[in-house]
Amino acid sequence: MQSCNLLYREEEREMLPLCADQGVGVIPWSPLARGVLARAGAAGPAASATARTGSDARIDFLYDPDNDRRILDRVAQLAAERELPPAQIALAWLLHQPGVTAPIVGATKDGHVDDAVAAVGVELSDKELAFLAEPYRPREVKF
Repeated sequence: MQSCNLLYREEEREMLPLCADQGVGVIPWSPLARGVLARAGAAGPAASATARTGSDARIDFLYDPDNDRRILDRVAQLAAERELPPAQIALAWLLHQPGVTAPIVGATKDGHVDDAVAAVGVELSDKELAFLAEPYRPREVKF
């Protein structure tokens, strides 16, 4: 399955409905948008300068900081209100999506696994889900 996360949701139009219709489970990769969602609300160097952002050209290809800022701000706001890390909010949103069986979480640190496990228990209200999803604007499908 293609990437599926708060910043890139193009699979919602055709692929997710097809999988649901055919009874196929969905295992999306990059649920945290290559780490971008995990840093929602970060200021200064932590917001943009990481080892991955310096070496992963696909971040610039797949995501658009100007377009995505509103979504990242909402993830950060809800994370602050719920006193949870942004990664848990973003993963919880994904886990609430119909048809999603389990995301592929590329954990490189112990804390990544902790956030992924904790996200399973994060219940988001319909209002919170809509708040996170609302700013998304369709974009070109990229591979």
